[in-house]
Amino acid sequence: MNVTPSALEPRHGIDLSWLSTLRWGALAGQLVTILFVERVMGIDLPLVPLGVVLAIGVVSNVALNARRRRGDVADGMLAAVMLLDVCLLTAALYYTGGPFNPFSFLYLVNVALAAMILPPGWTWTLAGCSLALFGGLFFAHVPLPLGEHDHAGMGHGVGADHPISLHVQGMWVAFGVAAAFIVYFIQRVRGALAERDAELGEVRAAAARHEKLASLATLAAGAAHELATPLSTIAVVAKELERALGAGDPESATVADVRLVRAQVERCREILSQMAADAGESAGEAFVAIGLDVVVADAIAELTGRERVRCAVGAAGASVVRAPRRALAQALRGIVKNALEASSADHEVVVRLDSDDTQWRLAVVDRGRGMTKDVLARAGEPFFTTKQGEGLRGMGLGLFLARVVLERLGGDLTLDSVAGRGTTVTLVLPRADAATVRRMAEGPEAAHDVRSRLPVAS
Repeated sequence: MNVTPSALEPRHGIDLSWLSTLRWGALAGQLVTILFVERVMGIDLPLVPLGVVLAIGVVSNVALNARRRRGDVADGMLAAVMLLDVCLLTAALYYTGGPFNPFSFLYLVNVALAAMILPPGWTWTLAGCSLALFGGLFFAHVPLPLGEHDHAGMGHGVGADHPISLHVQGMWVAFGVAAAFIVYFIQRVRGALAERDAELGEVRAAAARHEKLASLATLAAGAAHELATPLSTIAVVAKELERALGAGDPESATVADVRLVRAQVERCREILSQMAADAGESAGEAFVAIGLDVVVADAIAELTGRERVRCAVGAAGASVVRAPRRALAQALRGIVKNALEASSADHEVVVRLDSDDTQWRLAVVDRGRGMTKDVLARAGEPFFTTKQGEGLRGMGLGLFLARVVLERLGGDLTLDSVAGRGTTVTLVLPRADAATVRRMAEGPEAAHDVRSRLPVAS
């Protein structure tokens, strides 16, 4: 799933809000700790450099909050703030005993926090910098004047072979190992959670589409039920009028008009009988093994302007799927019709087929006006359309119904469009299994004259 920058802004806003709060807490904790060590424990600390470190932290957090309110946030900014925190922690430790300071474990807190809110590259960079800066404190730091509190010589440094020194060096190695494990596993967990959220989003979207489909089916069934009686009455009355008027002058204009009324009533009846299927109610239609060349031929057979459709779908019966033939043909017909309407009269619409080991991809390509990003984002929503028309196909249902049919077959529908350059709609369908393909090749299911009905792409 592609994520747009706008989709990232709320996450960054939350991350910055929490990071700012944590930094205020950390600064308050450092201030309390310095005052406790200085006043209660009686250990002289270099207050001026420590005050500078705290002041830099305060100023940076004020700037961070100002930037957060403007909303211009990026991963690089989060990484820079957290790297600054690591440098400030290193400076504070430098003036307070270096690696012998018990608060050196706070490096691990920064690494864990980075693993939660930063991408993997930035997280590993910050972990590496923390390890290097922590290691640098072994070579340069200001010993604490512990006085009577110095029971192991830590205030004035110890030899490399001293047990305390070896212990601290082991802590440094342990920090590196722990940081690597934390970054690795937290990033894996974050990735798994992101994938789960994406899958849940797709499931919710599919459920919403099927709920809308059920609503459309209910609406279609209700309309068919309510309109059946008045249409039957009109048909009966028109037939009686035709009989009465035809007795005098069977070729009169009035009789012709009555016959037209009857024809249109029959047309309305046919439309009503197909409304449920047009609304996606193909569950009762049997699944058959069928070649996509047959589906394409069915789809374009009744289209106005089909002479402008050029097909490249391979040999008859070579591309086999298991699907309800009529529903799939209707789904494709709506897409090809949209492509024809979007293209000018001198431009062709191309239907081409390609595949891999598991699926077929049937692409409908036009060179029409294309879609803007806003329209493309909403394309496929029911009742969203940029054109005016009649019936279900003029109500913005073509793409929606096609997507629902394909999803029920285990496939998908994708759109690629650029304003002014045209649109490509791709129907993705799972391939039939090998046994089905063999039965298809041996049986009479594919019409022998399909190729003659398909205009070949040049």
